[in-house]
Amino acid sequence: MDDEHKDEKIGTNNDLNLKNQNQQINKKNSASIILKSLGPGLVTGASDDDPSGIATYSQAGTQFGFGMLWLALFQYPLMTVIQEMCARIGLITGDGLNSVLKKKYPKKIVLLLTSLLLIANTVNIGADIGAMASSLKLVFPQFPIIEANFCFTAFIIATQILVPYNKYVRILKYLALSLFAYIITAAIVGGSWNQLLVSSLIPHIEFTPAFAMMFVAILGTTITPYLFFWQASQEAEENVDKGKILEISQDDKEAASGGNIVIESGNNKPKVSKKEVKMMRLDTATGMAFSQIIMWAIITTTAGSLHAHNVTNIQTADQAAKALEPLVKSFPYAGQIAKIIFALGIIGTGLLAVPVMAGSSAYALSDIFEWKQGLYKKFKHAKAFYLVIAASTIIGLWISFSNIDPIKALVYAAVINGVVAIPLLIAVMRIANDKSVLKEKINGRLSNIIGWTTVAVMGFSVVVMFATWGH
Repeated sequence: MDDEHKDEKIGTNNDLNLKNQNQQINKKNSASIILKSLGPGLVTGASDDDPSGIATYSQAGTQFGFGMLWLALFQYPLMTVIQEMCARIGLITGDGLNSVLKKKYPKKIVLLLTSLLLIANTVNIGADIGAMASSLKLVFPQFPIIEANFCFTAFIIATQILVPYNKYVRILKYLALSLFAYIITAAIVGGSWNQLLVSSLIPHIEFTPAFAMMFVAILGTTITPYLFFWQASQEAEENVDKGKILEISQDDKEAASGGNIVIESGNNKPKVSKKEVKMMRLDTATGMAFSQIIMWAIITTTAGSLHAHNVTNIQTADQAAKALEPLVKSFPYAGQIAKIIFALGIIGTGLLAVPVMAGSSAYALSDIFEWKQGLYKKFKHAKAFYLVIAASTIIGLWISFSNIDPIKALVYAAVINGVVAIPLLIAVMRIANDKSVLKEKINGRLSNIIGWTTVAVMGFSVVVMFATWGH
């Protein structure tokens, strides 16, 4: 009898162990599925914290202390809803944003919107490359800044042309890790949690030209035009990668598979399940949350380490790097280590964001002129697409040789993005409510409220900035 009970107990324990093992495997599989689903949204959110973003958030913390922390929470639903719309347009239609716009609006309007995007992107690319070169000089003072500019430009162009799409996206995800230094530093220098909580939840507004310009710059570097085009095209490209469609924006044209398959008009549209839409939204919300957490950390870091010590303006990369010194203050040569960490952050996010900007320009022009496009293609199959990427980066390189100091250039680039974003946001809102484009997957009431609120806030802030300019 005792032996029977013993056997039953062993059997029960084995069953429980097997059940626990299965549960652990299921949890791991679920986590793996979620991590794999984090693609365009995560890359978009990470690239949002480019050198222009780092400089703008650093200036905000330096000039206004914790006064602009509330914008991180305020902007999160705005940018998430806007990027979700762009992602949904690309996912449902299988097309880039401009490809959809040109079906609904005259070509002149689409060309005007694209021109605004190209101007903003090129200025931003130039400012970012200049900042990367200046950051490298912090670590290697003997390295000539001109050569550094050329090296970064060549590396970025070569990477986009030569590295396959799936590996390229993987590289972009890992480059974002350099931003975590600000989170750790924020925890060290942040100050009282009550003060941080109040500053994060309660809006603080100053009626001054400096505050108005910084407000527009933060909105412009966060809800930024190049991300609209990038994410829509990346969602469409994910459809190609998964075999849902053969080409982006290729109706009645030969597919890339050797020209053996011809797509009939209207048939090159992906079939998208509710689960895929749900995962896209999770991806987007995660990426935007990452972006805003980093923004909050950068403002907290510079407010706690620079503004608190009466440094109210950053003019050089060297000054910006000092914000990270509390992270390594107990180490020998703390100042040099802080410079290295800052340089890695600027260079890492620059290598992440500049290809995204150049890529968004290439997607936008390819949509208009119906060029073959996609980072999954080899150069010989999409020459015009890759030449736009190269040209955008090279023109940006030329702008980086201007006499404006890198930190100011980065903030000015953010302001330009804030102005350019307004007409593009209106276009995105109209497409996201168009049943002929998205069928039953148009905006809901909440998306419309948040979306049009975003347009209104950005429009009003730009008007205030120009009205107070020079006062």
